[in-house]
Amino acid sequence: MGNTKHVKLGLKENWLQFLLLVVINAFVGGMVGLERSVLPRLAEVEFHIAAKTAILSFIVVFGVFKAVSNYFTGALANRLGRKKLLVIGWLVGIPVPFILMYAGNWEWIIAANILLGVNQGLAWSSTVVMKIDIAGEKQRGLAMGLNEFAGYLAVAVVAFLTGYIASEYGLRPYPFYLGIGLAFAGLLGSIFLVRETHHHVKKEAESNQVKRLEHVFSDTSWKDRNLGSVTQAGLVNNLNDGMMWGLLPLILTYRGFDLEQVGVITAAYPAVWGIGQLFTGKMADHVNKKRMLYGGMLLQAVSILLFMQATSFAHFLVLAIGLGLGTALVYPTFLATIAAFTHPYDRAQSLGVFRFWRDLGYAIGAIVTGLLADWLGMLVPVLVIGILTFLSAVVIMVRMQNPLEEENLKEEKQVVI
Repeated sequence: MGNTKHVKLGLKENWLQFLLLVVINAFVGGMVGLERSVLPRLAEVEFHIAAKTAILSFIVVFGVFKAVSNYFTGALANRLGRKKLLVIGWLVGIPVPFILMYAGNWEWIIAANILLGVNQGLAWSSTVVMKIDIAGEKQRGLAMGLNEFAGYLAVAVVAFLTGYIASEYGLRPYPFYLGIGLAFAGLLGSIFLVRETHHHVKKEAESNQVKRLEHVFSDTSWKDRNLGSVTQAGLVNNLNDGMMWGLLPLILTYRGFDLEQVGVITAAYPAVWGIGQLFTGKMADHVNKKRMLYGGMLLQAVSILLFMQATSFAHFLVLAIGLGLGTALVYPTFLATIAAFTHPYDRAQSLGVFRFWRDLGYAIGAIVTGLLADWLGMLVPVLVIGILTFLSAVVIMVRMQNPLEEENLKEEKQVVI
């Protein structure tokens, strides 16, 4: 991998490259925002498909292909390099806005979402791994907080812009012109400005004391007490997010809220989630990660279960904020924890496995929500997924350990003595 004599780890030491990767990831997030506001209406008006069916099919297809792409990004990162996978991700994403503009039937829209899922898996995962590579051991949480904040803020901003453009100029083609700009800006920036980070991996590996994993997939999925605890929580987190994404607007409409009120409540959850990561990411570098994960999942569970009892606008708004805060506590902490408990040479693959299971939660959540809602009514999936989220918090509390943090505390005490 070359000489690492002049390689330095840390955000300050690599601020320009880190900032570039944050911007690139904002472009990645913007590609998802391209569809958020327009797709259900497009399905209903031009393809005569019910919005509920459209949302369900989008989440399932997108979630599955993003999850699989996450896995292969991690598996191939050390072999092919992070930058090559990032560029490939953008090449796959370029056709998406063009298909959305000119698709003549719903099958083409589904095909666009397959490509979008691959684009997100390759590009987002690559930027995550590259930021962790250059951040160094002490600033991973902050790095992930900034990464996820930029990505999800871009989702929201582009969703708002496409919705506005659609209301002013029609559903197609004008809203999707944004996607053409995002895709080419991301591709050109990745080719000409982004630098490979394998030298940083080698630099950290020279002094890293974490043992190598024997079987990365099975260890990350469940066998390792710490990695497995984080992975199951990631899956459950996105499972309940998939439910809230598809079901919350329907529950609010059923309760008699108007579109403006529905918009405020459904926007509060991702807004708190996105902005909160600016603070919770840095917290993950200084606060016990196990407690952050347990507390975040528990807060999510309580918020979801209380949705069943909520009646007023204020009730729903407070619970949406609580759910967003709980998600903000865990989201960057997931990635920082996986990085802390893996050797630098295993890290990319382990993150890929984690992100595989986490984003598969979207598809599982959408399917479970749809089936339970059709069979037993809209409140039953809220109860079931709220209980699953609570059990996930229990798994973290009972199974997860903090060996690395305990070692750090011992070292600090020895220095003081």
